[in-house]
Amino acid sequence: MTLLTLDNISFAIGDQRLLRDANLTLESDERVCLIGRNGAGKSTLLRLITGAQQPDAGEIRYKQGLRISQLDQALPIARGETVREHVAAGLAHLQTLIAEYQAQAQQRLDAGGLKELEALQVRIEAEGGWHIEQRVETVLTEMNLPADQPLDQLSGGWRRRVALARALISNPELLLLDEPTNHLDLSTIEWLENRVRGYQGSVLFITHDRAFLQRLATRIVELDRARLTSWPGDYQNFLRRKAEALEAEARADALFDKKLAEEEAWIRQGIKARRTRNEGRARSLEAMREEYAQREKPEQKARISIEEADRSGRKVIELHNIVHGYGDEKLIDGLSLKITRGDRIGLVGNNGVGKSTLLRIMLGEIAPKSGTVKLGTNLEIAYFDQLRRELDPEKSVAEIVGDGRDYIRINGKDRHVVGYLKGFLFTAKRAMTKIGALSGGERNRVILARLFTRPSNLLVLDEPTNDLDIETLEVLEDRLVDYAGTLIVVSHDRAFLDNVVTSVLVFEEGGTVQRYVGGYSDWLRRGRALTEKDNPNAKSSASNSRNRKPTTQNKKLSYKLKLELERLPDEIAALEARSAELESLVSDPTFYEQPFEQVQPVLDELSDTRETLERAVERWAELESMQEALQ
Repeated sequence: MTLLTLDNISFAIGDQRLLRDANLTLESDERVCLIGRNGAGKSTLLRLITGAQQPDAGEIRYKQGLRISQLDQALPIARGETVREHVAAGLAHLQTLIAEYQAQAQQRLDAGGLKELEALQVRIEAEGGWHIEQRVETVLTEMNLPADQPLDQLSGGWRRRVALARALISNPELLLLDEPTNHLDLSTIEWLENRVRGYQGSVLFITHDRAFLQRLATRIVELDRARLTSWPGDYQNFLRRKAEALEAEARADALFDKKLAEEEAWIRQGIKARRTRNEGRARSLEAMREEYAQREKPEQKARISIEEADRSGRKVIELHNIVHGYGDEKLIDGLSLKITRGDRIGLVGNNGVGKSTLLRIMLGEIAPKSGTVKLGTNLEIAYFDQLRRELDPEKSVAEIVGDGRDYIRINGKDRHVVGYLKGFLFTAKRAMTKIGALSGGERNRVILARLFTRPSNLLVLDEPTNDLDIETLEVLEDRLVDYAGTLIVVSHDRAFLDNVVTSVLVFEEGGTVQRYVGGYSDWLRRGRALTEKDNPNAKSSASNSRNRKPTTQNKKLSYKLKLELERLPDEIAALEARSAELESLVSDPTFYEQPFEQVQPVLDELSDTRETLERAVERWAELESMQEALQ
């Protein structure tokens, strides 16, 4: 079944054309990934689909009653609300419908009013709106969310999980995900993959995580030069077919250009040739000139150069029995490690385990609580995260990268900074833009561009792939593979780790840090697990266990509460049965044809029964949680 159709959609922002006569059809039970360069208009396309923006031309047609929900790229803003309140807000439209139904049900309605009430009831029932509290509790439980914790106390990864719960709770037929893996650690990314793969509905998502893309997409839609192209199959199939299409396009353009050059030479022949000139041929030439002028040439590819220093000594970094942590919590316990020239190491672990802390210990920025750190000789270090901290939002891209100079030295040659920045996909105009006006992906490209102008033989990259588009990622990977120095990288991008590093240093379950040969996938095949620090449920449980008094009174529910818990399932079943009976009566086509005095008591009882049922379910969930906590 077709969910929506984009028919010849065009859209522009100022003089930048993002979509031109774009067409797209989304069907039921698809998982479609939208790819394209940063700034191509992918997020804009999602806003057009949701109706947040309107196209300049064309039409978007939806299946009647289509339910759409979106997970935004930005994290939810904490406004003092709890996780439960934020998730429940995903059903705000249903709460509005129920309030409207209850208000109308209290009025003395004529036949037309009763039919409107019936239509409202059918709409609410179609979306399962009578059991809102139960739905909220179910989603919170399934996604293991800390229901009563304030949203502003959660990390970025857990706020992303809460935002997804809010998007899912309405059971949308079409789920839109804009960079859903941003701010997530490896364990949560894998959890998200499983959640999306099992989702009963269609998903349209944007991501730069190629492992996530490869495992989930059933179709790729590419936004390239303001047009949408659909490529059935997974990402590897897309790469193969895209390469073939670009080769065919290049061959066709070359043949066209050769023919055009021949015709231009013919039209410029001497007087004799002009006297015998074929007017039809001349008109054909004019058409060829117009076609050439309208041609959308493939966008310039990223070109990344890294300025390399002289070789370092053989020993680069040596750690001996490093112990470090904060307060009573140990992040690193007894780590010894030797890094030698040419090593390519990836630091792997979930959020909060100490990856960035370990990097700073290695580089001498932080002194460990105990143990020794020795740096090798002739080291020239380029550190990505340090430059991120030094970005001045009031300076332009060119000023930052060139350190105020117009020319920079790369591979022994002077290059104008604007020309160098073109390789990092900055136009001349964008190179003069202030840092404060850039997107996250553009800022990362600025940092890389500046970093790679500095001669280095030890390159340290802390999350360099955030917000970069796939094409730039792949060019960066190719250049890092050719880098002759030593490389240490922290990343949650599994494909990036597999393609760039030759060994991984992993923060594993149990608090140990172990080194393994190979990339992330090689480690994963060992069946090991990552340690988890960023888990509000675990923290809450630990806090509760510390505060709980070791008395027998707290080891089980009181006799009164236990009886209540045992009685509630039968009470809930009876309420559900009565609710079903009343709903059956109300659903009868002849029900609203009865006099008001007969209709209203049934509606009142149905409303009261539903409210009583919701309270009973909520109380049962509360007592169940209390019992589990005391076991």
